[in-house]
Amino acid sequence: MRIYRAKDYNDMSRKAANIISAQIIMKPDCVLGLATGSTPIGAYRQLVEWYNKGDLDFSEVTTVNLDEYKGLPKENEQSYYYFMNENLFSKVNIDKSRTYLPDGMIEDSDEACRRYNEIIHSVGGVDLQLLGLGHNGHIGFNEPGIAFETETHCVSLSERTIKANMRFFVSERHVPRQAYTMGIKTIMSAHKILVVISGEDKADAVQQAFFGPVTPQVPGSILQLHNDVTIVADEAALSKCPL
Repeated sequence: MRIYRAKDYNDMSRKAANIISAQIIMKPDCVLGLATGSTPIGAYRQLVEWYNKGDLDFSEVTTVNLDEYKGLPKENEQSYYYFMNENLFSKVNIDKSRTYLPDGMIEDSDEACRRYNEIIHSVGGVDLQLLGLGHNGHIGFNEPGIAFETETHCVSLSERTIKANMRFFVSERHVPRQAYTMGIKTIMSAHKILVVISGEDKADAVQQAFFGPVTPQVPGSILQLHNDVTIVADEAALSKCPL
C-alpha cells in the first residue's frame, strides 16, 4: 500500500489524475472502474483538461462504475449515469457504448446484479479501480457488516449514508434507500486500486480503514490485503494517521 500526501483537494485531484492518465497512456484499451461523489470530481476535471490539450485519448477505454441508485432513471440529475456524463463522458472522446453502470431501473434485484456481474466479467475485469472512502469506511455502497466475498448486490443504505447524500437531493425523503453496488470481491479483483480521500471529516475513517484491523465493520479495511493499492489523500484526511 502506497500513501501519497497531498497539500489540499486540488493537489490530491492532480496526483490522482496523473495515476489514471498513466494507466490510459500505458494501456489505451484499459478498463477503468470509476466512482462518483464529490471527491473524484477534481480528478475528472483534470483529466478533461488534459484531454482538451491533446494529452489523453479515451477512444479505446472501457469503464465500469461502482454503483447506481435503485429506481432512478438515467435522465434523473441525481443518477450516477447523469453524474458521469456531466463530469467526464460528455467531455472526452470515450465510446459511450463501452461505459457501463448498474441498471437502476431493473426492479428485480437478482437480475440487475446478475447482468452487471456478466458485464464486468465480459470486459475482462478492471485494470484500475478508483474508490472514495465513506465516513463509516464504506467503499462503493458496501456498508459495514456486508460480507467481503460478495459481487454486485443490492444494498439498503445506512442512515448515515442517506444523510451524507441528502445534500444532493431536495430533501431526505427524496434520497433513494437502495442501490446496486459492485461487491467487495469484485473490487478486490481489480489489478490496481486508487483511493482518493479529502477532508478532516474523513480522518477517522482513514485511520480505521488503513491502520486498524481488517473487519467487515470497516469495509475499506479489506484494501490492506490487496497487493497494489495507492491512496492519495490530503493532509486533513491523513491528520490522524501514524505517518
